[in-house]
Amino acid sequence: MNHASLAVSLFFSTLFSSSVLAQDKIVPDGATPEKLFEGVMLTEGVAVAADGLVYFSDITFSDKTKQEDGSFHAGHIWVFDPKTEKTKIFRSPSGMSNGIKFDAYGNMVVCEGADYGGRRVTRTNMKTGQSFVIAALFNGRQLNAPNDVTIDEQGRMYFSDPRYLGRESIEQPVMGVYRIDTDLSLHRIITDVAKPNGVCVSPDQKTLYVVCHNNGSTAAIPPIENEEEPKPMKGKMQLMAYDLNADGTASFRKTLVDYYPQDGPDGLCCDAKGNVYVAERDTTKPGIGIYDPEGKQLDFIPTELPTNVGFGGGKDANLLYITAGSSLFRIRLTIPGYQLPGKTH
Repeated sequence: MNHASLAVSLFFSTLFSSSVLAQDKIVPDGATPEKLFEGVMLTEGVAVAADGLVYFSDITFSDKTKQEDGSFHAGHIWVFDPKTEKTKIFRSPSGMSNGIKFDAYGNMVVCEGADYGGRRVTRTNMKTGQSFVIAALFNGRQLNAPNDVTIDEQGRMYFSDPRYLGRESIEQPVMGVYRIDTDLSLHRIITDVAKPNGVCVSPDQKTLYVVCHNNGSTAAIPPIENEEEPKPMKGKMQLMAYDLNADGTASFRKTLVDYYPQDGPDGLCCDAKGNVYVAERDTTKPGIGIYDPEGKQLDFIPTELPTNVGFGGGKDANLLYITAGSSLFRIRLTIPGYQLPGKTH
């Protein structure tokens, strides 16, 4: 090959490589999260309904939101309207809601935690406004504090049940991950995560991603007067992948990302290509880590200390909503999010 041909070949090779990199870029150059709203305490569990309205929790810690008269906020679910860019209360008290998802029929599924919360999973018919308790007890004992929920294409729901705070007693022997079948039977399917938090089913339905965020504490807030509390010892901070079997059982496959000794992941979601978007609470580098299914980091979105993420739908399917600090943010990406196929009653 002569020098001229070699030069032309290298030029097109470089051009092709640049094109591939440009196509693979998930976060557009210069894109940063846009702040939409600031709530009371700690925003969480963002989820977008079929009509485009954006729902998210505001976890109002009882010891941090006390009023002059001694009362304190009872937890809220807010709703943001992208058309008007206005936010209003959807539900208060919220049962100290945390994770929120919409099922294939448009019902809103909510994990309610402890600290004067419901310690249950509820489902709301968004057409009638009526809510129903679908999980509250396992083996006759109260759940710890349902945290996050994900739904597979068969309609089965998977939720984590850790305990981070609250005066309520802990009745379950482990902090596990549960499956709610379509007949509403409840099954504990994962017990080998010290403190499960975020959960997410992959688009191909073969993987259940589970976050371990073990901060080492389940103490009441504030500590009971004159009672000595052991100093929390931080445990595993990991993004884990479980094989999700056809019958809804799960078995550990591998740890994709190990964050220890930094604080690790919280909520997460997937895009249409199967990449995983993880809210990472590392105080030295807070933001949304983006990984391929094998745990290779593809991109990163710097944010305030984040808690959760969720994609929009329709023409805004590539719009990523982020709960971080006490606020709601959004950023437009190059890849659309994975959408649970819709159904009708």
